[in-house]
Amino acid sequence: MPFVYIVECADGTLYTGWTVDVEQRLAAHNDGRGARYTRGRRPVRLVYCEQQPDRNSARRREAAVRRLSRAARLRLIAACQVRIEGGEGKGER
Repeated sequence: MPFVYIVECADGTLYTGWTVDVEQRLAAHNDGRGARYTRGRRPVRLVYCEQQPDRNSARRREAAVRRLSRAARLRLIAACQVRIEGGEGKGER
């Protein structure tokens, strides 16, 4: 299953991407084999993840999330954390 994810870089910036294996992609980012953007901003930590039905949906959602302002992405992250802490949305992060 494809996922759209957001990682927070060591400098506090946010990077959005999509993958079919979140753990492997996070390891790649932290090993310097991920996106060029994250290579100089390690370590990164996963702060948001949402499952998508297919790869095309994941690509479209990634593009939509990237167009969001930083404030809007932080609200998205916060909303996900509230759902997880409240016992809902299991597996979304």
